[in-house]
Amino acid sequence: MNIAAAPALNHEHDTHAGPPRGLGRWLLTTNHKDIGTLYLLFSLLMFFIGGSFALVIRAELFQPGLQIVNPYFFNQLTTLHALVMIFGAVMPAFVGLANWQIPLMIGAPDMALPRMNNWSFWILPFAFALLLSTLFLPGGGPAGGWTLYPPLALQTGQAFPFVILAIHMMGVSSIMGAINVIATILNLRAPGMTLMRMPLFVWTWLITAFLLIAVMPVLAGTVTMLLTDKFFGTSFFNAAGGGDPVMFQHIFWFFGHPEVYIMILPGFGIISTIIPTFARKPLFGYASMVYATASIAFLSFIVWGHHMFTVGMPLAGELFFMYTTMLIAVPTGVKVFNWISTMWRGSMTFETPM
Repeated sequence: MNIAAAPALNHEHDTHAGPPRGLGRWLLTTNHKDIGTLYLLFSLLMFFIGGSFALVIRAELFQPGLQIVNPYFFNQLTTLHALVMIFGAVMPAFVGLANWQIPLMIGAPDMALPRMNNWSFWILPFAFALLLSTLFLPGGGPAGGWTLYPPLALQTGQAFPFVILAIHMMGVSSIMGAINVIATILNLRAPGMTLMRMPLFVWTWLITAFLLIAVMPVLAGTVTMLLTDKFFGTSFFNAAGGGDPVMFQHIFWFFGHPEVYIMILPGFGIISTIIPTFARKPLFGYASMVYATASIAFLSFIVWGHHMFTVGMPLAGELFFMYTTMLIAVPTGVKVFNWISTMWRGSMTFETPM
């Protein structure tokens, strides 16, 4: 029996070279686990950079009169330390965990917008390279504190526009990531995975993502107003031109206090996932945990004035912010109570996550 030989295949013009390898794989990846890993590694790098700034700060404060660094450079380090730790270490760490865990927890094949996921990460290294490069400019980096209060922040030299651009880039990255999280959770849940069946980590990230979309544009607008005050002759916050520096504080802390919960709510979600696992019990009061998380997010928008009790607010304003600040402790207390109740009479195993 004769078997005809199969004709030789000519692969000369075959363009299917397979997925990119090496550096190209990480630059072009749309896999949620790869991007989550990139976020976590970037967060670790920024933690070491911000931590090195903190070590210099603490060494300088070890004893009066040491003068390890000059006072102006000390102020630059305190400013950059805060910006790097908040926007470069804490937030990317939680975004990395979200990229890794959310698709796995809700049964999704990947994030809803994988290419935008890639972009949202790769904006960050350029933003922080720009921010840290200001240390090498002739006038040095920003030295007005991470809150950028005018008029002190407006005395920053050549670094100022670079800092503002870096903050805008961080904000764009955060908003893109938040949109991706919301689209993934609302559209890619597995059949039967209703909203009230989702793990608490997913719930906390859904609410955190809405917070990010709400407040990052506020920060962007505020720092842009600072920029126009410095370079375009406006007087939003310049008292000499009829502006009000205290107005900056109101707008900034309207962003700043929700930002506090942007950084802690995913942490609450992690705790709410770990405790039931190692107590070997379902989470006590699941629905109340969801409502408590949403309540914290809502109340975070009406407590910003507690950062400003010394600016001369009317007594009614001070009382309002005092009571709302006390009120936000209630849903937080609900969470702590539910965690304790979950552990109560559980089959606890004290392993590393616990």
